Amino acid sequence: MGSFSIWHWLIVLLVVVLVFGTKKLRNLGTDLGSAVKGFKDGMKSEEEKSAQAKPEIPPSTGQTIEGEAKKETPKT
Repeated sequence: MGSFSIWHWLIVLLVVVLVFGTKKLRNLGTDLGSAVKGFKDGMKSEEEKSAQAKPEIPPSTGQTIEGEAKKETPKT
C-alpha cells in the first residue's frame, strides 16, 4: 500500500503530458539541462582560476622592475 507500482507511475506520467504538453516539457528539459551545464562550466572555470592564480608579490627595495615606458600623444 505504501509503494506505487509501475502502472501508477505511467498514469501520473500520462496526466503530466496531457496537462503540460510534450513541447513545453521538452523546452523545460532543455532549459534545465543548459542551466546545469552552465553551472558546471562556471564551477570548473572558478576552480581553474583559483588553481592558476598566483599571489602578486610586491617588489622589494632595490629590486629592478623591467618594463617599457611609452609617451602618450595628445589628442586634438
